[in-house]
Amino acid sequence: MTDKNKITIYDVAKKAGVSRQTVSRVLNNRQDVSAETRKRVQEIIEGLSYHPSAIARSLSRQKSYIFGVVTAGLKYIGPSRTLSGITSKAEEMGYGLLLKELASFSANNVHPLLGWLQSHQVDGIIWAAPEIEDNRNWLGDLLPEIDIPIIFLTMEKREDVSIVSIDNYLGARMATEHLISLGKKNIGHITGPLDWWEARQRKLGWEAALSDAGYKPSTHMWAEGNWSSRSGKIAFIELLEKFPGMDGLFVGNDQMALSVLRTAFEQGKKIPDDLAVIGFDGIPESEFYCPSLSTVNQNQNALGCIAVEELVRLVENKFMADDVIEPKYITILPELIIRQSSQTP
Repeated sequence: MTDKNKITIYDVAKKAGVSRQTVSRVLNNRQDVSAETRKRVQEIIEGLSYHPSAIARSLSRQKSYIFGVVTAGLKYIGPSRTLSGITSKAEEMGYGLLLKELASFSANNVHPLLGWLQSHQVDGIIWAAPEIEDNRNWLGDLLPEIDIPIIFLTMEKREDVSIVSIDNYLGARMATEHLISLGKKNIGHITGPLDWWEARQRKLGWEAALSDAGYKPSTHMWAEGNWSSRSGKIAFIELLEKFPGMDGLFVGNDQMALSVLRTAFEQGKKIPDDLAVIGFDGIPESEFYCPSLSTVNQNQNALGCIAVEELVRLVENKFMADDVIEPKYITILPELIIRQSSQTP
């Protein structure tokens, strides 16, 4: 019996009665193989438990089949869900990952990190750390030095880089317009930390929806949190003091909204009768709050998947010198989910 650990492409070809090149075409999903031959070769590959050498595959196609992923704040729900999408789609498309987590969101000294990824011959990079403060300042100096494709997630549109992002502004508008449709006239907002681009976009969407409806947003109508449940409680109590007539509340994320629901109960406010509440994120747990939380679902798993698909496209294009692809800004539309915390009686 043949040692499975030493099965080669030649063994597969011999048993299938085809050339080594034909087996290679099947492995690479080439179309110039008949359906009958493809099926026979695939059955033999499976029967022999043949696993092609990743090193040989990369040498033959001048690719490593490895992506670098740079992230930050994996303790937060959003970055971890995005990473899950990246991981699953990369696995599906035959790529491995080299993961690097930044020491802080505001890290700007990324030259050594980029050099490390390039020295490990990654085919491309997914920059999954969110845009915070000035942590994109390095782009102007270092971008010309990056000779491999790179995709950025969750940042303001730029003409010189490819970006995939959730439409936070639209999601915030949808949430606020939903509260307005309920007849709410005094709608407050608990923001995320405003050094985050995403938090600023959600605040802008809230302001725009109010302005379009004829209501003037002002400083006494909002308070700032830091995404945590504890900060949501503190911000909500602040709002109750300076905006006592508030009858609707858009909360910048579901974790802060959780503490709003509990604190409202402690303060003797009925939800949604006295105060209609809607969050943002669509975390699975939001359905099981009491009352269940209305939310804007941002599909961060899809964000990661689309980033991988787009990066694969850029990598493949790199080997086609006559085809130039301009940077793209891809937005993923959020979904409004209405539950008990904002349902009319």
